[in-house]
Amino acid sequence: MTQVDEKARTKKRFLLIINFLMLALGTSGGPLILRLYYIHGGKRIWLSSFLQTAGFPISLLPFSIFSIIRRRRLLVAGDNNNNSSAKQTMFTMKPLYLIAFAAIGLLYGVDNILYCYGLDRLPVSTASLVTATQLGFTAIMAFFIVRQKFSAYSVNAVVLLTIGAGVLALHGGGDRVGGESSKQYVMGFVMSLMAAAMFGVIMPLLEFLYSKMKGTITYSVMMESQLVIGVFATLFSVVGMIINNDFKEIPKEAKQFELGEANYYLVLVATCIIWHLNFLGTTGITFCASSLLSGVMVSLMMVVTEVLAVLIFKEQFKAEKGVSLALSLWGFLSYFYGEFKQAKKLKKNHIPKEELPQNHNGFPHP
Repeated sequence: MTQVDEKARTKKRFLLIINFLMLALGTSGGPLILRLYYIHGGKRIWLSSFLQTAGFPISLLPFSIFSIIRRRRLLVAGDNNNNSSAKQTMFTMKPLYLIAFAAIGLLYGVDNILYCYGLDRLPVSTASLVTATQLGFTAIMAFFIVRQKFSAYSVNAVVLLTIGAGVLALHGGGDRVGGESSKQYVMGFVMSLMAAAMFGVIMPLLEFLYSKMKGTITYSVMMESQLVIGVFATLFSVVGMIINNDFKEIPKEAKQFELGEANYYLVLVATCIIWHLNFLGTTGITFCASSLLSGVMVSLMMVVTEVLAVLIFKEQFKAEKGVSLALSLWGFLSYFYGEFKQAKKLKKNHIPKEELPQNHNGFPHP
């Protein structure tokens, strides 16, 4: 292995760790703070959906830094080649990919509203376990969309997670939120399951787009795609907020919020930031590794969210949740053990990198 390859691998590992930390904070903290909004008087579902992607302007600063670095390299390359026509635009994405990422942004907006409807009707611990089934949907769609390779361990993980959700579906009605009917609980469960399925479609599609983009896929291009997705997902929610008159109702809701008006806006800002970290982490891991790994990390952190919800909100932890949690952990361990065995086999047999399941172009410069 050359020094350049080792440097690229080190950079990739570092960015994977950064993205995992963002995903861990966002995935575990996002549902908790959103539930805090609901239990203290928040009722605006479209506003909740809006907050999940409205933090995209936060990415403008790092994106601008990466763009400046890229433009300087292009200028240097142009001077060295006596070429003054080097492109210096901030946005480099072709119109076809812009449309594709915009479409994914709209799908992301649909996923957000489904998730918010579900979380409004379910305890966080239950919603987290249902959302963890997105790994099964991600695995299935990754197989068809990006030809993800599977082992007996990964298939076992998908089956266990599916059974875990089934246990909740059959016996989880006893933990309904106060004053909620059985019909509303079932609707919340169905909405959460639909959100998990939608997420399982979005991540493989995102990985597919990254793999099909010609030339070197740089980290700045990935950030550009995040901005496009964030903008269109947010616009989708804004339209819903306008139709639902949310902008007029926000000041009224703030005054009636149980924790106080100032804390109401503080909760909204914190929700926006935390969910943006979740978005950056999931899409970043999909770019650096694969949609399947991103799905595994999300499902893993959902287990953490479930435990935190029981501790913070004093939610009930009945036997069916314990069974579902045990099945989920069994599934995670099965997946990671399979990945460990595969990595060990690849190293032993010296299988080249091109034959690995993921098909990204290594990890290039910004």
